[in-house]
Amino acid sequence: MYEGLDTVILYEELAYEDVLPVAWRPLPEPFDPALVGSFADRNLRVLQAVSALDEHGQIEKPDENAPHAADIQRLEMKMNLLLDMVGALLIASRPRPKATAVRFNALGGVFQGTAPYPPLGNQGVFEVYLRDSVADPLRLFGRIASVSPDGKIKVRFVPPGENISDLLEKLAFRKHRRQVAGVRQPKK
Repeated sequence: MYEGLDTVILYEELAYEDVLPVAWRPLPEPFDPALVGSFADRNLRVLQAVSALDEHGQIEKPDENAPHAADIQRLEMKMNLLLDMVGALLIASRPRPKATAVRFNALGGVFQGTAPYPPLGNQGVFEVYLRDSVADPLRLFGRIASVSPDGKIKVRFVPPGENISDLLEKLAFRKHRRQVAGVRQPKK
């Protein structure tokens, strides 16, 4: 049964899609192995942080008769508020690129670029800020695979490694699952 929701696909794999701050940073050839390793460690931490932020506690309806259910719910709301405030401070102190529509997975990404567009085959780093409360962006090495006349830039990533690929796949899956759940929720 079609529920009015399209699965987001890129390079024939499930992809994460959102409107986020994105940048393309050209790099000289070849990639510096020390830089690649440094980015891999940071990417792992960024994706683990985003995964922890995405966890929403219990999936089942909380037992309202539990002795501390209301206290835990209030603490969780306060933590979310604190994270939002920290994110606002981070953005104010470290300006980010302009937010644009982006779609990506472990294989590549597509985003709306700004002129002057990078040349086809250009090597660089795709940077995307996944959450306001996470200071570092996700940084993935790649090459420009195509640039459309209207500025849609398609990047093909260098394989980021199994751990990062798995976390990217889980990130895309969680987003897709939330979208499907939102469609299936009855309107109130």
